Amino acid sequence: MQIIFLSAAQEELASAALYYEKEQAGLGADFTQEVNDYIRMIAEAPERVRLRSGGYRRVNLKRFPYYIAYTPENDCVVVLAIAHSARKPEYWVEERFR
Repeated sequence: MQIIFLSAAQEELASAALYYEKEQAGLGADFTQEVNDYIRMIAEAPERVRLRSGGYRRVNLKRFPYYIAYTPENDCVVVLAIAHSARKPEYWVEERFR
Protein backbone atom coordinates (compact mmCIF):
# COMPACT_ATOMS: atom_id res chain seq x y z
CA MET A 1 0.00 0.00 0.00
CA GLN A 2 1.30 3.44 -0.88
CA ILE A 3 2.06 5.85 1.98
CA ILE A 4 1.67 9.58 1.36
CA PHE A 5 2.94 12.07 3.95
CA LEU A 6 1.40 15.51 3.99
CA SER A 7 4.28 17.98 3.78
CA ALA A 8 3.55 19.25 7.30
CA ALA A 9 3.73 15.68 8.67
CA GLN A 10 7.06 15.15 6.91
CA GLU A 11 8.34 18.38 8.45
CA GLU A 12 7.18 17.25 11.91
CA LEU A 13 9.01 13.96 11.51
CA ALA A 14 12.23 15.70 10.45
CA SER A 15 11.96 18.31 13.19
CA ALA A 16 11.38 15.76 15.96
CA ALA A 17 14.21 13.54 14.68
CA LEU A 18 16.57 16.53 14.63
CA TYR A 19 15.54 17.49 18.17
CA TYR A 20 16.18 13.98 19.50
CA GLU A 21 19.48 13.74 17.64
CA LYS A 22 20.63 16.97 19.32
CA GLU A 23 19.63 15.54 22.69
CA GLN A 24 21.63 12.34 22.20
CA ALA A 25 23.53 10.92 19.24
CA GLY A 26 21.51 8.15 17.58
CA LEU A 27 18.24 9.05 19.29
CA GLY A 28 16.94 10.83 16.19
CA ALA A 29 17.59 7.70 14.14
CA ASP A 30 15.79 5.63 16.78
CA PHE A 31 12.79 7.95 16.57
CA THR A 32 12.72 7.75 12.78
CA GLN A 33 13.03 3.96 12.91
CA GLU A 34 10.10 3.65 15.32
CA VAL A 35 7.95 5.86 13.09
CA ASN A 36 8.93 3.79 10.04
CA ASP A 37 8.13 0.55 11.88
CA TYR A 38 4.64 1.82 12.69
CA ILE A 39 4.15 3.11 9.15
CA ARG A 40 4.86 -0.41 7.85
CA MET A 41 2.34 -1.83 10.34
CA ILE A 42 -0.25 0.74 9.26
CA ALA A 43 0.35 -0.07 5.59
CA GLU A 44 -0.27 -3.77 6.23
CA ALA A 45 -3.65 -3.23 7.94
CA PRO A 46 -4.74 0.44 8.02
CA GLU A 47 -8.24 -0.39 9.24
CA ARG A 48 -6.93 -2.24 12.32
CA VAL A 49 -6.80 0.96 14.37
CA ARG A 50 -10.10 2.42 15.53
CA LEU A 51 -11.61 5.38 13.75
CA ARG A 52 -11.52 8.56 15.86
CA SER A 53 -14.38 11.02 16.04
CA GLY A 54 -12.54 13.40 13.70
CA GLY A 55 -12.55 10.77 10.94
CA TYR A 56 -8.90 9.78 11.25
CA ARG A 57 -6.96 6.95 12.89
CA ARG A 58 -4.13 7.31 15.39
CA VAL A 59 -1.24 5.08 16.46
CA ASN A 60 0.79 6.02 19.55
CA LEU A 61 4.52 5.40 19.50
CA LYS A 62 5.79 3.28 22.39
CA ARG A 63 9.15 4.86 23.16
CA PHE A 64 8.49 8.48 22.25
CA PRO A 65 5.57 10.76 23.22
CA TYR A 66 4.32 11.08 19.64
CA TYR A 67 1.56 9.59 17.57
CA ILE A 68 0.91 9.06 13.89
CA ALA A 69 -2.42 10.37 12.63
CA TYR A 70 -3.53 8.97 9.30
CA THR A 71 -6.46 8.15 7.10
CA PRO A 72 -6.80 5.30 4.61
CA GLU A 73 -7.91 6.57 1.21
CA ASN A 74 -8.59 4.07 -1.56
CA ASP A 75 -5.33 2.17 -2.10
CA CYS A 76 -3.10 4.47 -0.04
CA VAL A 77 -2.60 5.79 3.48
CA VAL A 78 -2.29 9.53 4.03
CA VAL A 79 -0.18 10.47 7.05
CA LEU A 80 -1.77 13.62 8.44
CA ALA A 81 0.55 14.34 11.36
CA ILE A 82 3.45 13.11 13.44
CA ALA A 83 2.27 14.89 16.57
CA HIS A 84 3.56 15.23 20.10
CA SER A 85 0.89 13.73 22.33
CA ALA A 86 1.29 16.23 25.19
CA ARG A 87 1.57 19.49 23.25
CA LYS A 88 -1.89 20.41 22.04
CA PRO A 89 -2.34 16.85 20.78
CA GLU A 90 -4.84 17.63 18.02
CA TYR A 91 -3.54 21.03 16.94
CA TRP A 92 -3.24 19.81 13.36
CA VAL A 93 -6.93 18.83 12.93
CA GLU A 94 -8.18 22.33 12.16
CA GLU A 95 -5.22 23.08 9.90
CA ARG A 96 -5.20 19.91 7.83
CA PHE A 97 -8.29 17.86 8.16
CA ARG A 98 -11.44 19.91 8.55
